[in-house]
Amino acid sequence: MSLSFKSKKHLFFDLDHTLWDFDKNAGEALTELFEIYKFKELGLSSSDIFIEVYTKNNHQLWSQYHMGEITKDQLRAARFINTFTDLGIESSLFPSQFEEDYLNLCPKKTNLFPYAIEVLEYLQNKYVLHLISNGFKKASETKVATTGIAKYFSQIIISENIGVHKPHPEIFNYALTGALAEKSESIMIGDSIEADIRGAQNFGIDAIFFNPNRVNTPKDIKHQIIELKELMEIF
Repeated sequence: MSLSFKSKKHLFFDLDHTLWDFDKNAGEALTELFEIYKFKELGLSSSDIFIEVYTKNNHQLWSQYHMGEITKDQLRAARFINTFTDLGIESSLFPSQFEEDYLNLCPKKTNLFPYAIEVLEYLQNKYVLHLISNGFKKASETKVATTGIAKYFSQIIISENIGVHKPHPEIFNYALTGALAEKSESIMIGDSIEADIRGAQNFGIDAIFFNPNRVNTPKDIKHQIIELKELMEIF
């Protein structure tokens, strides 16, 4: 265990892009829907290009959502329309049912990041584990259920249920209150610098940045891991 984490008793995990491999699962779902909706007939040459542009748009919109700049409905309305526009396809050609089909299909995908189950099994025996997700309520509940990871967590907190999301301090306060945990005993583990890491640090708890894509890490980020299995060395 890292000396700086000796006092920790409660570990708070993010879900999307931290345990649940959002990009991989979204890619599988979008590849299937690309064929079902025959997007090639609209002039889209391949599902790979569609997914690449969608992923860029979706990440950008989720960052705006985390910061309270857009609503859930605005995010949902924009991500595919923006993708069509960026690819030079008339946005009016975007099929209205596509978003709903995507929301029904994608959360049922079960790809987790490597070592996720092994890490949760290991940590569960030593710490109290909690989950804090900014994801949509129905989707997050489906992801947790279909992957079988609910059993590892003492609390599963979905921002939509409590009306506030990371990085707002109130969601961290809500989580610690529910855990009966002190700030000094707690640590957040997630992939979003703004929502997870700075949100936690600004609230006064430690955080570990999960950085599988090896993005440049700002100087105010004190701790990071590239693979989840590193948590078994740290703790």
